[in-house]
Amino acid sequence: MENSKRDQLLDDAIKQIEKQYGKGSIMRLGDRAHVEVDAISSGSLA
Repeated sequence: MENSKRDQLLDDAIKQIEKQYGKGSIMRLGDRAHVEVDAISSGSLA
C-alpha cells in the first residue's frame, strides 16, 4: 500500500474516532497537543 493512501486512511480513521469520542481522544505518536487544565492552587505539595 502506498504511503499517501495509508496516511489518508489513517486520517479518516482518526477523524471518525474524534467525531465519536471527542477531540483529543486519539492522536498520532509524536504529536504534541496543548491541553488546558483548570487548577486551583491549594498551597500544599502533598
